Amino acid sequence: MKHTVSVFLLLASFWLINSGYYKPLLLSFGLVSAIFVVYLTHRMDVVDHESHPLHLFNLKLPSYYLWLVGQLIVSNIDVVKRVWSGKGSISPCTAWLPLSQTSDIGRVIYANSITLTPGTVAMDLEDDRVYVHALSREGLDDLRAGEMDRRVSNLER
Repeated sequence: MKHTVSVFLLLASFWLINSGYYKPLLLSFGLVSAIFVVYLTHRMDVVDHESHPLHLFNLKLPSYYLWLVGQLIVSNIDVVKRVWSGKGSISPCTAWLPLSQTSDIGRVIYANSITLTPGTVAMDLEDDRVYVHALSREGLDDLRAGEMDRRVSNLER
């Protein structure tokens, strides 16, 4: 039930922010449309802890996003340096890396975080491992060190 209520609040807030209209008739249309969509999703049984992961929306998520933005900046600078330095600085490699996440959403967040970071791409995701392509050995070694894996696993707790 809490997932259904949170979907309603999310839809109503999204509609209100995007519409910018605060007249009673338009507010009632937005309310009716949000209720209708929530009714349909509830009847279809598509709202659950995986499709709407409330447990991840805590104080850990903003700190993870800030850390990830920092990693994006550092990785962008590294990729630019390697491109400007020429072929000798680029050593493409691939490897299977272990996953410590316990949920599917945690694994997906980890794989997407790898792909978002310039110089690395998550190419395959299996039960307990992810196949990664990196622009350099150093990029792969950074992932092997496990900082990103640890931070994503921390989100699940």
